[in-house]
Amino acid sequence: METYGRFLFEFLHQFFSGFGEILGGIGRGIVNIFNFPEYYYLIKHYANDFGVSEWLLTGLAIICMVLVIGGIVLALVFFLKRHIKWRKKIINQEELLRQIDSLNEQVEGLVDEKMKLLSMKAPELGINPGLRESSGKSSTGTAVGVVTGANVTAADGTVARGSTRISGAIAAGGMGGSNGSNDEEEIDPNTQSRFSKLTMLDEEFAKYKQKDYHNNFELPEFCYRFRNFAASKLKLYYSEKMIRLFVSAIASTKLVILQGISGTGKTSISLAWGNFVKHPSCVASVQPSWRDRTDIFGYLNEFTKKFNETDFLAYLYEAGYTDEIYTVILDEMNLARVEYYFAEMLSILEMHSTKDWKIEVVQSSWPSDPKKLIKGKLQIPPNAWYIGTINNDDSTFMVTDKVYDRAMPIDINEKGVPFEPDDVDALDVNYSYLNALFEKAMSDYAISASTLKKIDDMDNYTIKHFRVAFGNRIVKHMRKFVPVYVACGGDETEAVDYFMAKKVLRKFEGLNLALIRDEIDGYIEFLDKNFGKGKMSECIEFLLRLKKMS
Repeated sequence: METYGRFLFEFLHQFFSGFGEILGGIGRGIVNIFNFPEYYYLIKHYANDFGVSEWLLTGLAIICMVLVIGGIVLALVFFLKRHIKWRKKIINQEELLRQIDSLNEQVEGLVDEKMKLLSMKAPELGINPGLRESSGKSSTGTAVGVVTGANVTAADGTVARGSTRISGAIAAGGMGGSNGSNDEEEIDPNTQSRFSKLTMLDEEFAKYKQKDYHNNFELPEFCYRFRNFAASKLKLYYSEKMIRLFVSAIASTKLVILQGISGTGKTSISLAWGNFVKHPSCVASVQPSWRDRTDIFGYLNEFTKKFNETDFLAYLYEAGYTDEIYTVILDEMNLARVEYYFAEMLSILEMHSTKDWKIEVVQSSWPSDPKKLIKGKLQIPPNAWYIGTINNDDSTFMVTDKVYDRAMPIDINEKGVPFEPDDVDALDVNYSYLNALFEKAMSDYAISASTLKKIDDMDNYTIKHFRVAFGNRIVKHMRKFVPVYVACGGDETEAVDYFMAKKVLRKFEGLNLALIRDEIDGYIEFLDKNFGKGKMSECIEFLLRLKKMS
């Protein structure tokens, strides 16, 4: 055993001595690197044999050595700083997690206390305090408790969305313990209305008779009055062309999109329009959480049996009583996906006959429902327009072709130039009269045959070289937009230019710009040859901007 002990000592000594050699070698290496006396001795030994060039090379060698040492030191310092920073970040994360755990414990304590209070009142509310753990989307009923997953605590029948955990009591329809409904909370279908705002409008307009304002203005005068009203009364300055574009847009479609940089007057012109026709616009500020039509029309609370009406719904309902002009502003409309919350309206407004413009508000009808709510459906009035404002930035969604094809976009990228306006008052306008002016303009100033031929040639060229075409819907809009623009005092080619740039060439943005770059110059030459040199300035400016981006 003594022999083995000597063997094991020598064996392990051989192994660990290697580490000693490594550490000793590193130590000796560091000592040699910083052995300045040895450097001095070597220089002194060879100094008598050095000429000028040798001394220069020696100096260069010393500089290189200093740089190498400095680089090694900097690398070590950088590594240590990164390690310290990373370690500090880990410590901060651990501290944050501890704080979150502490907050969760406090929330659970508060919830338990709330549940105790709720259980004491459960017999009065007609709910079962033992109902636990519900998940999903609740758009009806009353929820009390804590919701996790970026949602809110619901305690009044409001919508709870997303992946949720509701610790509390939920009463929806037949759910909720032995007392499935609360008779004291529910309303009588025969005597009480579930639409408080709409019922008040029925009472307000019970003896209303539509007014005839005996309008006799023409479109140029109408544009003139609107422009000068905005300038004299509201200090909002717009060019004659912008006013023509706006009026032509509302003539061509019920949905107008105002887009451009912030602060150029997109919302202001919409508000000015409502004030000008003596019906202040209804502003619906779009929220990022909007997902479906309940966000703009409201929803039925199955627990209370009342309908949570929005101002949007009440505004449209009121418009149905009159022959006047109403305007809804969808402010920042692309903060949420337009094709989600406005999808049904997009489809309805495309229907040929306004008699088919109906939207289902509730699935069943009550005897006490508002007068204009027939079998749970509301007739969308034709005298209402929807104007959406758009800012394109990282916080918004891209507006899809489905929306753009159904709307008329107008770019507002320049601040208005002040001018000395005439003092003009607001104007009472009958919708039927203004609509008749639009129809008359479409008849009197229909697009000429020669211009239609040029548009057809432009369409064929676009299909051949860019694989982009426009459908009948766009042609239909153009046959309304261009004549009204001309009737307002504009030029036909100018109207076609603007319309094609905003409705057709806009689609080029979705193409591979690198592939179409070489086709742009030829397209500009085609436009100059077909329509006249520089006549299609909006289209040419757009194409040149695309070329610069590619």
